[in-house]
Amino acid sequence: MWRLWYQRLAKAKEWGELNYMNYGFTDADQPVLDEKDESDRLFIQLYHMNIRDIELGGKNVLEVGSGRGGGADWIARTYSPSTLTAVDYSAKAVQLCERLYAGQGNLDFVKGNAMALPFDDTSFDIIYNVESSHCYSDMGAFVAEVHRVLRSGGLFAWTDFRDESRMREVHDIFLDTGFGIVEHSDVTAEVLKALDEMSDDKQARIKNGTSLAIRRSFETFAGVRGTPVYESFQNGSLGYHRYLLTK
Repeated sequence: MWRLWYQRLAKAKEWGELNYMNYGFTDADQPVLDEKDESDRLFIQLYHMNIRDIELGGKNVLEVGSGRGGGADWIARTYSPSTLTAVDYSAKAVQLCERLYAGQGNLDFVKGNAMALPFDDTSFDIIYNVESSHCYSDMGAFVAEVHRVLRSGGLFAWTDFRDESRMREVHDIFLDTGFGIVEHSDVTAEVLKALDEMSDDKQARIKNGTSLAIRRSFETFAGVRGTPVYESFQNGSLGYHRYLLTK
């Protein structure tokens, strides 16, 4: 279901100028942004929350599930990794990112499958994954691939949503794969607050960019107020989590 909504949303014409497709995040620890990034603050803050405890400068970094590339571009510009490789399953998304961010010298986009990453063993110091893994058909295979391409002592920063039983499964997969947990936090309240702040803007974008027949599906994907996703966060049947893991 989530994968289908993502594919449909990626094709919506009005979303062509929107380079972030996440639920957002807000708390007291807010990054200083360039003026050009302010309009995307809540989206960017989800990336910031996920990697803010990690030193990225001079490191070889991988983003799995880079989508339209806004997060990878912001991190490459802001934290100065030696290299940031951003992999996504969609060839069209990769082509778009190559055009949009061609001037960012430490950033490369690659087409690839999260469950069969096209990289050699122990290729990266840091790997991060933001609100993407709920679309993967085999979470265990994805985590095993991350473990394979991560160097010993490297860090894996993961953030996404699940219901309670599936979150327990994800927790067990992390441990069974051999990761150690550095930090784990439930950030549902902070994501829900961001959804409240962005709801009207998202709804307007969707109204302008989609037909009436599919609009409700797009609103649900985006988590606007009154949709099943939003209500699930509000009533606790869905939770949003962040893990920082080490190999």
